[in-house]
Amino acid sequence: MESTVQPFFTNDAIVTGILLVVLALVFHTSGIKTGFWKKFYTYVPAILLCYFLPALLRWPLNLISGDVSNLYFVASRYFLPASIILLCISIDFKGILNLGSKALIMFFAATLGIILGGPIALFLILNFAPEVIQADPDELWRGLSTVAGSWIGGGANQTAMKEIFEVSDKIFGTMVIVDVLVANIWMAFLLYGANIGAKVDRWFKADTSAIEELKRRVEDYRLSVERVPTTTDLFMLLGVAFGGTALAHWVADFMTPFMAGFKETLQQMRLDSLMSGFFWLVVVATTLGLGLSFTKARSLEGVGASKWGTIGIFFLVATIGMKMDVSTIFDNLGLFAIGLIWMLIHVLILLIVAKLIKAPFFFVAVGSQANVGGAASAPVVASAFSPALAPVGVLMAVLGYALGTYGAIICAFIMQAVAT
Repeated sequence: MESTVQPFFTNDAIVTGILLVVLALVFHTSGIKTGFWKKFYTYVPAILLCYFLPALLRWPLNLISGDVSNLYFVASRYFLPASIILLCISIDFKGILNLGSKALIMFFAATLGIILGGPIALFLILNFAPEVIQADPDELWRGLSTVAGSWIGGGANQTAMKEIFEVSDKIFGTMVIVDVLVANIWMAFLLYGANIGAKVDRWFKADTSAIEELKRRVEDYRLSVERVPTTTDLFMLLGVAFGGTALAHWVADFMTPFMAGFKETLQQMRLDSLMSGFFWLVVVATTLGLGLSFTKARSLEGVGASKWGTIGIFFLVATIGMKMDVSTIFDNLGLFAIGLIWMLIHVLILLIVAKLIKAPFFFVAVGSQANVGGAASAPVVASAFSPALAPVGVLMAVLGYALGTYGAIICAFIMQAVAT
C-alpha cells in the first residue's frame, strides 16, 4: 500500500546524496569523544540513527519516501550481496562452528515464538477487544498467515501463504503494512540492544567467550594483513565484490525459472523459497564469500574488505528506514495491536529460553532477526555487534528461508482453529 502524497525529492540521485550525508554526519558525530556528542551516543547507538533519521525524513517531513524510490532495491540486490561477499572473505569459518548449539537453539526459539505468538495474539484480540478489528475472522487468519510467512522466512514464504490460503489483495496489502511496521520497530529495539548487549549478557549470566574469540581472531587477522591500499588493490576488491554479485545474479536468473519448472512438487514440499531469485542471490553470495575465505582473496581484508562491506550494509539500513511510514499505524490500529502482541510473545519466549540456557544476547538478536527480517536485515543486526559477526546473521537467515513455509503453515492452521 503506497503513500498517495509525493515526497519533496523524487530524484534518486538527490535521495542518495541525502542518505549519504546523513550517514556521514552520524559517523562523524559518533566519533567525537568529548562533550555533548559523547554523552548523546552513550544512550543512542549510531546505527539506530542511521535507521531512524531517514524514517523521520519520510514522516513527518515528507522529504523522501521508500514508496517512490528504487534505492532499497538497489541496496538489497546490488550492495547487499557485494557486502556479504566482502564481510565473509575474512571470516574464520572454524570460529563460526565453535559458536556452538546455543545459536541454533535461539534461532528455533525465535521460530517457535512466531508460530505461537500469532494464535495467542489473535485469541486475545478476538475475545477481549473484537471491536478493534473490522475484518471477518476467516479473512483475518488467512491474512495473518502471510505475516507468519514473512516473519519466519521472507518475501517468497509470504507470497506462498497468500496463494496457499487464498488471501485477497485487499487484506494482503494491509498485512504488508503490519508486517513492515512491527518488524521495523522491533529491529530498532534490537539495534539499541546491541549497544547494551554486555549488560544483558550479565543478566543472562551468558558465556560470550566463543563470540569474543571469533571477533578477536578476525581482528588479529585484519591487523596482520593491513596495508595502505593501492588503486589496483581497490579495483581487485571491487572486482571480487561485484563480480561475485554478477555471478550470484546469473545463477539466480538461471535457478529461479529452473525451479519454477518443479512448482507443484516444491509447493507440496513447502519449499517455495527455492523459486525466489533473492533466495539464490543470498545463498550464492554467502557461498562465494565463505569459499573465498579459504583462498588468497582473504588478504583483501588488509585493504578494507569488511569496511567497504559495512558501508554497503549501512546504506541498506538507511534505505530500510526510508521505507518505514510510521503514520500508517494510526490507520490500522486493530491489526497493529495484533502484530504488536504477536511480537511481544516472540520476544518473551526468546528471553525465557536465553535466560534458561544462558545464551548471549547476540544469539537472541540474530536468531530473532534471521526469522523476522531475513537476509536483508539479519547481517545488519549482527554488524551492530561487530562487522566480524555479519556472516553469522546471513547463515541463520538462509536457514529461515528453508523453514519459513513449514512454520507459517503450522501457525496458520492454529490461527484458523482460534478464529473459527
